[in-house]
Amino acid sequence: MSLLDIPIISRIRRNHGLEHASVTLLSSQKPSLALSGISFPSGFYILGDIDTETLRAAVFMALNRMQNGERGLAVHPNCGTNFVTSGILAGFLAWLAMLGVKGRRDKVNRLPLVISLVTLAFIYSRPLGPLIQERITTSGEPAGLHIVDIYPIKLGNFTLHRVVTAD
Repeated sequence: MSLLDIPIISRIRRNHGLEHASVTLLSSQKPSLALSGISFPSGFYILGDIDTETLRAAVFMALNRMQNGERGLAVHPNCGTNFVTSGILAGFLAWLAMLGVKGRRDKVNRLPLVISLVTLAFIYSRPLGPLIQERITTSGEPAGLHIVDIYPIKLGNFTLHRVVTAD
């Protein structure tokens, strides 16, 4: 059994995939809609200006489409995995470029190298982030996942929706 097959990790990955698929469908219906989400073993939260019934329809449709083979819906261009991948690569290369530098003048002299390496990190991380999503942080295979409930939580002017799932 791989680490990704551990039940709690598998559940998070499948919920993360369903979260992305739901946001993808909502974004195609309403391109100016700003949404964010976070996944857990028992489901996920969606934060954004969306009514519960519209979200419910999108979540059920997303699950149905994933069950019918649309595994690619699990990968989203604005996933935090993409940003973390870029940040880790850029930070590591910046650190590497500054190894052995002691004085302020040497740091300034090394700056063009740091900028070049960080730029390369962002270029090469663009395809790497979605690949990491596909293989590690999400799953496009919902298996026995089903939706238990979806309910809104009002937070001042914001609405947070809790999507509860189970196997």
